[in-house]
Amino acid sequence: QVQLVESGGGLVQAGGSLRLSCAASGGTFSSNGMAWFRQSIGKERECVAAISRSGRTYYAESVKGRVTIARDNNKNTVDLQMNSLKPEDTAVYYCAADSIHLTPLVFTTTTAYDSWGQGTQVTVSS
Repeated sequence: QVQLVESGGGLVQAGGSLRLSCAASGGTFSSNGMAWFRQSIGKERECVAAISRSGRTYYAESVKGRVTIARDNNKNTVDLQMNSLKPEDTAVYYCAADSIHLTPLVFTTTTAYDSWGQGTQVTVSS
């Protein structure tokens, strides 16, 4: 199984930017699909962005144009650059890895991912 550690969360004003980073260890990183999910109080965990082993990406409609996911297979990291942040972006953000499917497809459901980080809090003040 893959071990994932997120960093980069924090408190930011609306309109600001944050860069989340996820460091992976164990397994073969370049073979994994990777994703960032978020969960706010009272809501289900949702996929914010995902990137397949081939580099194919997915973005939730709510973040399109404001968020970029990028992976570095040399450093075993996947980053999430978030710009023009809004109060509704406030959530715990989780990094996830899919080491099972070994496909160039992008998955956006929680059940597709078998490894999860501990989460990092992002709070956007108005």
